[in-house]
Amino acid sequence: MERSARGKKDIVLGYVRSLGTQDHRSLMETAYVYGSKYQFVLLTGGPVLKQLEVNGSSPSSRVWFLHCRAHGGFMTPMTSERCLLTRMRKTLSTLNLHSFLQLMEAPLVSEVYADPSSVPPPQFPYQLIPQVFLFSHPATEHLDLNTASALAWRLRGVALLLLVHRESPAVKTSEEFNAAYRLPEKSSEVRYLTLHSLDDMLELLTDTEEEEEEEEEEEENEEGLHFERLDDEIAASVFEKRANQPETDSINQLTSDNFHTEVAQSYHTVALFYLKWDAVSMEFLSSFLNVAKRLSDSEVNNVQMSVVDCGEWTDLCAAQLGTPVPFQPITSFPSVLLLRPQQPAQLYRGMLGSEALHRFIMMSLTASPMLLSTQEEVTSFLQEAPHPELAGYRLDRILGLFRTSTETGFSIFTEAAKSLRGEVLSGLLTGEPAQEWAAEQDVHLPVVMLFPSWRTDARPSAQLTSSSVKELLTHINTARIHPVPELTVENLPFFLSLGKALLLLFVGEEEDEFGWRQSQALVEELRGVKTDHYLTCWIHLGRTPAGMSVLGSYLGSMPPLPALVLTHLPTRDEVYQFPPNTPIVASSVQRWLQEVQDGSEPPAAWRLSQRFPSFTHRLGEDLSTCAEACGNDAVIKAKGTLGEDSWPPAFDFYDFLKVMDLQEPDSTEQKPPLDGEEEVNVEEHLVAEPPTDIDPKFHSEL
Repeated sequence: MERSARGKKDIVLGYVRSLGTQDHRSLMETAYVYGSKYQFVLLTGGPVLKQLEVNGSSPSSRVWFLHCRAHGGFMTPMTSERCLLTRMRKTLSTLNLHSFLQLMEAPLVSEVYADPSSVPPPQFPYQLIPQVFLFSHPATEHLDLNTASALAWRLRGVALLLLVHRESPAVKTSEEFNAAYRLPEKSSEVRYLTLHSLDDMLELLTDTEEEEEEEEEEEENEEGLHFERLDDEIAASVFEKRANQPETDSINQLTSDNFHTEVAQSYHTVALFYLKWDAVSMEFLSSFLNVAKRLSDSEVNNVQMSVVDCGEWTDLCAAQLGTPVPFQPITSFPSVLLLRPQQPAQLYRGMLGSEALHRFIMMSLTASPMLLSTQEEVTSFLQEAPHPELAGYRLDRILGLFRTSTETGFSIFTEAAKSLRGEVLSGLLTGEPAQEWAAEQDVHLPVVMLFPSWRTDARPSAQLTSSSVKELLTHINTARIHPVPELTVENLPFFLSLGKALLLLFVGEEEDEFGWRQSQALVEELRGVKTDHYLTCWIHLGRTPAGMSVLGSYLGSMPPLPALVLTHLPTRDEVYQFPPNTPIVASSVQRWLQEVQDGSEPPAAWRLSQRFPSFTHRLGEDLSTCAEACGNDAVIKAKGTLGEDSWPPAFDFYDFLKVMDLQEPDSTEQKPPLDGEEEVNVEEHLVAEPPTDIDPKFHSEL
């Protein structure tokens, strides 16, 4: 392997006792990141270990770096077939291995023309590495350089070596010293010494490193004792979930070998790129399999559902196959791509759920744009679902009307339609039928007609052809947004990405027809509010129950509904509440927004303090007392800001573990302490007399 890698790639050789351990996982995670740069080799035993002077019964994992690639600079040319080798001295972990590989990329010897005390400490990512300084004289420069290179190879992975040229007037170090060093995390002090052999410096740094390793081992042993006392039920739950991982045998497995063949055989290939050790990937994999089964049950046979394990096929996910692939390197997981022969891949940008993915796939089966030739086809396109599976969805549609295919804006529209495939249904009408249909709608060609799903009437909005695909996409996406949209878990990320403050109306679940009409009347009233800088929207707490906790976190408690708040301001974190006893009408809301903009309207927390007047003057002075009267959530918002997490708990100490022990007598807290451990009496830390005015059901966060 060294002979085949010589002059091409360096080798990272890892030894672990068994597969599936944390050390193995750390090595595999690092190999995924650096696999295209280094050749990774994994050992679990064998005669190679003897050559590396490793005892086969050694419990510790090891990593070596083999310098097989041709290096310039001060590296000694390799005349034998063997590559120079550097062992990682720290324990095997993802972070330590990453730091080790970064250190292997550092220059072997750096030349400086300044005094060691003036040389800055190493910068990221070498900030935890010692510095060693050797001094060079003009008369012995070549010999000093060879000496520095020899020592640098022995210190490879332990320290950074710098060669200081004494002919520089900036060097003030006395001639009696021929070396110096600086240790990390101690101070920036440089210590000077006189070396009689290179072994002296190696021994000095090795002893320092061994002390640090002993401290790390002690900390790890303490952590190990803590983890040994974790509840056995947690371990059983983790084991059960590992045993019940989704089976992917029912769908196609894409690899580096069959990728091009499989994609070429199917008109629609939906590929999920995932990592087995990523929790979100494994959770979404279940949804992906559900969609595959649903498509199979509904006899949708022209879609090939496929998965790519990026932990195994790293070259495919990194788009580094020998032949080009129609996508950029996958950098976030999980990712779903829609692949078609001879076409660039399309990224799925929707929710990681079964329903949203199924809708995207079914809409992608329709040509984009769909070529229409008669007015009857246009009517069918606008009123009917292209597939029975889409009958229950409200779909956005766009229609391009052009005289000929060479008309201005034609190519821009077709490109925009392709990029919106799976999200918007697009149709294209040209020639005489387009002119007739445009005349009926009283529009002039060329034009793009927008039919957003939120419109209840048949009147579309017309958009003249744009000068670029990006501009047209912006117009289309803007038209798809309802003037007062309903916020849901699915569309919230999109609306937050707009970067606007939210004028948010919270309405409760209606019990009858009258309540529903009242809620809709409030939404329609907000359409009359001119809010260029705000996004006016609403949340239905019946359909989106998570909105109740959001509203409570904004204001400290649940206000009477409906409630109107202004939040997510781009320049500040205050939350403002529209006066609860004031009718929500457009003119009143407009005046209130102007007061907020002028600074005359106090944030929501001031309103909260008015409900507790005895604490108004103490909000900034005695938050713990206010917590006992208002509850911790109220105090957290006492300044009217979001994200303040530095407040103390309402109680000195709440032993929730003891409460769990009373309910679960078999929990681990009932187990006797391990040898050498001191048993702590938690009763000494409990508050003798809890506050009398606290709700007995009140819980505080530790």
